[in-house]
Amino acid sequence: MAIIKTEHLTYTYSAGTPFEKVAINDINLEIEQGELVGVIGHTGSGKSTLIQHFNGLVKPTSGKIYIDGKDIWSEGVNIRDIRFQVGLVFQYPEYQLFEETVYKDIAFGPKNMGLSEEEIDHRVHQAAEFVGLPAELLEKSPFELSGGQKRRVAIAGVIAMEPKVLILDEPTAGLDPKGRDRILSQICNYHRETGRTVLIVSHSMEDVAKFAQKVLVMNQSKLFCYDDVEKVFSQSAQIAQMGLAIPQITRVFVELAKRGYPVSSSVYTVEQARQEILALLKKGNLPDDFLQKGGDALWR
Repeated sequence: MAIIKTEHLTYTYSAGTPFEKVAINDINLEIEQGELVGVIGHTGSGKSTLIQHFNGLVKPTSGKIYIDGKDIWSEGVNIRDIRFQVGLVFQYPEYQLFEETVYKDIAFGPKNMGLSEEEIDHRVHQAAEFVGLPAELLEKSPFELSGGQKRRVAIAGVIAMEPKVLILDEPTAGLDPKGRDRILSQICNYHRETGRTVLIVSHSMEDVAKFAQKVLVMNQSKLFCYDDVEKVFSQSAQIAQMGLAIPQITRVFVELAKRGYPVSSSVYTVEQARQEILALLKKGNLPDDFLQKGGDALWR
């Protein structure tokens, strides 16, 4: 059963005015429980508007949204409960920190859920562990922390509510490469240990290739595709036409295939590239000068 399902979901900004704009148009989508999904699309493609529908921040102009089989805008549904089930971490969430201590910031959501102090304490420490925050930081002011640590505090605050679905909008924006890798590895660890559904909006195709099981591609307010990573990146030409940069390693192998080398153009990680080349060398399907001439041709 799909944890998230949409039927003909459409949203129009400023409907009935000269500024009317269709942000998402007739989206039909099913995301299964436990999937780790990368959400990509060019600026203005509708991806942010789409994810804001999933926890009821935005009400559709038409169409329906189901969370765990429940129409979230049907009569009798408490939209506040939906927002506890679908946790949304906005871009640059550290700007939303406001409590005196890290502990209180992480505890804010669970406290508003009406949980016991014992349960709140358990969730705060568990969420801090998921995002790699040492226990000694919990009593510090969040404003004493580094940018990357603040980001992890904000993410922990949503994780502490134990949502069925965790959605993160550009969680690595503005971080250096080391900070970006740390955040992504911690999110992947959270997904692996809890089995919960995770959606990550990202502009980095390399990051999506590394962590995602499936990829959702938005283009000009419509759903271009939602499929396994390999099948999505096999459409590299169409994705590039949308203004999205396919992973560098994919570009390398697409170019190699164009030059007549018997390689797959669906490679999207460095490890896949290594395995592909080793397999072809073992079979004797590559010329002896492949590594030299192929590399020279690519970097001219």
